[in-house]
Amino acid sequence: MKQQRILFALFLIYFVFAVLLNSVGTVILQVIAHYGVSKSGASVLEGFKDLPIAIVSFAVASFLPRLGYRRAMLVALAIVTAACVAMPLLPSFLTTKLLFLSVGVAFALVKVSVYSTLGLIAADRRQHASYMNTLEGFFMLGVLSAYWVFGYFIDSAPSGSNGWLQVYWLLALLCAVTFLLVLLTPFDAEVALVAPAAQGVGADVAAMLRLFFKPLVCVFVITAFLYVLIEQSVGTWLPTFNNEILMLPPAMSVQMTSIFAGALALGRLSAGVLMRRLNWYPMMNVCVVGMAAMVLLALPLTHGIVADPAVGWSNAPVAAFLFPLIGLFMAPIYPGINSVMLSSLPVRQHSAMTGLLVIFSALGGTTGSFVTGYVFGHVNGQFAFYLTLVPISIVLIMLHFFKREVDRSGSEFVVSAIMRGQH
Repeated sequence: MKQQRILFALFLIYFVFAVLLNSVGTVILQVIAHYGVSKSGASVLEGFKDLPIAIVSFAVASFLPRLGYRRAMLVALAIVTAACVAMPLLPSFLTTKLLFLSVGVAFALVKVSVYSTLGLIAADRRQHASYMNTLEGFFMLGVLSAYWVFGYFIDSAPSGSNGWLQVYWLLALLCAVTFLLVLLTPFDAEVALVAPAAQGVGADVAAMLRLFFKPLVCVFVITAFLYVLIEQSVGTWLPTFNNEILMLPPAMSVQMTSIFAGALALGRLSAGVLMRRLNWYPMMNVCVVGMAAMVLLALPLTHGIVADPAVGWSNAPVAAFLFPLIGLFMAPIYPGINSVMLSSLPVRQHSAMTGLLVIFSALGGTTGSFVTGYVFGHVNGQFAFYLTLVPISIVLIMLHFFKREVDRSGSEFVVSAIMRGQH
């Protein structure tokens, strides 16, 4: 019973942070409209979110066991509760930047703590995999909820007002409730006792640098960087694309983006079944080609659309439904290559590898959002999304080199593990 309560607390934490992390595209749409911020200026919000995740994850990993995982979670929840309260009380673009800075710092603490706690309370590999899948399921529920919760407050706010900021009172309450749940949940003493010993920042840096200069790892982090660049380019700017290019109302533009989140969820669940039976490399190639095909099929349908005051879900442009389905093909790639990479390394190197992954993923997300926002603002939205074909093409090439390096590293175990669904 005690373990179930701990698990529920961890799952609720991830749900809360999924809502906050994935609201950045919606918030960009709103700050452009209400604070007069340019698209390239608004794109920095992605950096305020992602860079602290990379920096803090790297910096705290060595001493977090001494602080205690539950304490770290409580600190993180206190930070985001205060940041959510500040949003409606001090409405400004600066407050918005500080919000995402806070969310990034807090999520770094949460990610290390939640992942470490799951590893400590799981009895075996199968139970750990079950916990991780459920955790990711709660995260996807949070992603889907974010679009509808924000859409509701945007839709109900008076035109031109900052009434949409009232959503942050609800989020602050959710954070506070989660804080109390964690505070009142008894974590077993043995969880703290078996926490891994700190090695120090210097040792972490040395381990990461040694790993990075391996050809296999270098190819992998470039591929991961490019994938996250593509995903964040689409996910962050899709609400603005729906609003300005497809001429949908702001609330509907946000809610339509939930199709993308739903496609990602469905794609990952489906891949979990398919990868037990299929070789990872052909499947990854099919997914990348499918992403390019969705871009080439959907974007030509976005030209010549005129504003319709009576637009709704029944008569929205076809592209509004078609383009977000890129998530179906996008979804299996990131967990797929991560699984192959981690399975290629001894367990003692997983921590350093995860650190590299977090850093390059954060850099990819920030780069993708900034480049897309700049092109969106200085050229147009269609060209900004057509531009994703460049990193998509490079990912296809990098997968070839990744497969070659995996084979050179003796990856027969990796392939069999993936086919058994251990990813």
